[in-house]
Amino acid sequence: MSAIRLLPDLLISQIAAGEVVERPASALKELLENAMDAGASEIRVDLEEGGIKTLRVADDGVGIARDDLPLALARHATSKIASLDDLERVASLGFRGEALASIASVARIAITSCAQGERHAWRVEAQDGMVSRREPAALNRGTVVESRDLFFNTPARRKFLKTPATEYAHCLDAFTRLALARPQVAMTLHHNGRVMARYPAQDWQARALAVLGEDFAQHARLIDEGAGDIELTGWAGLPAYAKASRDAQFIFVNGRFVRDKVLSHAVREAYRDILHGSRHPAYCLFLQLAPSRVDVNVHPAKTEVRFRDSQAVHRFVFHALERALGQPENMASPSPSTGEGWGGGAKASTSSHQPTPRQENLGLAVAEPTAHYQMVAEALATLPSPASGRGAGGEGMLSPAASEAPPLGYALAQLSGIYILAENAQGLVVVDMHAAHERILYERLKNALGSRRVAMQPLLVPVVFAATAKEMAAAEAHHDALLELGLELSAVSPTHLALRALPAMLKDADAENLAREILKEVAEFGAAHAIEARRNELLATLACHGAVRANRKLSLPEMNALLRDMEQTLRADQCNHGRPTWFQLTVHDLDKMFMRGK
Repeated sequence: MSAIRLLPDLLISQIAAGEVVERPASALKELLENAMDAGASEIRVDLEEGGIKTLRVADDGVGIARDDLPLALARHATSKIASLDDLERVASLGFRGEALASIASVARIAITSCAQGERHAWRVEAQDGMVSRREPAALNRGTVVESRDLFFNTPARRKFLKTPATEYAHCLDAFTRLALARPQVAMTLHHNGRVMARYPAQDWQARALAVLGEDFAQHARLIDEGAGDIELTGWAGLPAYAKASRDAQFIFVNGRFVRDKVLSHAVREAYRDILHGSRHPAYCLFLQLAPSRVDVNVHPAKTEVRFRDSQAVHRFVFHALERALGQPENMASPSPSTGEGWGGGAKASTSSHQPTPRQENLGLAVAEPTAHYQMVAEALATLPSPASGRGAGGEGMLSPAASEAPPLGYALAQLSGIYILAENAQGLVVVDMHAAHERILYERLKNALGSRRVAMQPLLVPVVFAATAKEMAAAEAHHDALLELGLELSAVSPTHLALRALPAMLKDADAENLAREILKEVAEFGAAHAIEARRNELLATLACHGAVRANRKLSLPEMNALLRDMEQTLRADQCNHGRPTWFQLTVHDLDKMFMRGK
């Protein structure tokens, strides 16, 4: 007697549903994607008890033809692809033809639709794999899909659902992601009869700010970069807006929300220099590239993708974010014609303006973090002042004309031995002198080390450790690149590696763990960024200890020299720990504080 048997169709569908429909939010995601693929301009979602009792999605898309309604509930039936070539270039959100069949196998489902060009709407229902006859229905246009009593016929699955409040929270997350993915679609979410979210049709910037909030916009950088057929747009939050969790992180690839380790790693690398510790950046990023360069048929939930050239994508995203975060728009000189410039805005002013006078960068010596200021006065005295003809940083200097002031202005005084007060075209600038000097030192240390090969420290006794096949392959394939990073690794057997030298500045590190972590990153992302994180942590510590300390009294020339150095330093508006180094108080802000004009 044979022990192998064919499974019933319903059981096959219920097994398949476990991959697609995990909870109400999974079903909502699939139905929203179908509505958007149908060309809807408006979508309404109604939930009851977190979507467990009722989940209804109504759209005004092209609808489903009368004869196609039963097919819509069949497994592997779709209008979106017809061949492998279509699959390799798929541009729609859905494409497998599994969603409706999967939902119908674990819930009571009804579809009402009026296709374009048809005079009447039609309705079908399905339960336990059985589809009812088509019946006339009342609907002007589009499609309404209603799911009731999710997992009513699979009690074991239903027991794994959480409370209605928790399931609603997951549904809200799914709704939010799709709302960000398709800003041109008006979307409304109701829960237990109450309107919970409503977004009109709008552009992507307005939708992102509507979802993430205006506070996010005030602490974010606008991204708009392109190279060939790849483009990255969106918002990247500054460290001051960092969160304790990752719930404000959104990455979309060709309009599809994804969780991709290549992209996530590129983002982490871009934030590495300005955000340390357990805080997480907030961002909303949209990556567009040719559909043929990305495989979306990787995961049943379609939240994972595979790039044909992952390292090229990684480099592009990393450099685009690094440039945006490293060149703060508010460090641009103000425009004399408009008065616009820097002051916390998320978008740089593009107004043309005359170059403003700048003091020379005095070249901070690492071994003398504060003594260099003693040489500043003479150098400053030789520079013409735009207002008085005296030294630009000289004692008793008069404030220059607002349109001629450099971005961070000219120093006025020092407060509590901690803050520098300066005047610029907009008003008052308050600088944390230790945090600012720390960033200046850090960037110079990085540049100094980046201009030459990393010094190596040979080990008297090589560290031998058992290695995996991937580690052995990475050590062999990237031997020369590892040497450039200061690591000398060689095989001593088919299963063991010997570490014979490591970077001199990391000589006190745990050698084996260091080698394993670098080999892991080298194998996945290439050698270019493998050691940067550890090196930069060390440089951040050195810079912190070398920066000018609190309670050190600075003269006006010393303060002005620090301001000029800040203007010429990347990421100077954030210290190495992600804190801001300065704030702007405009004259308007001060007028409000003193209630002038009231």
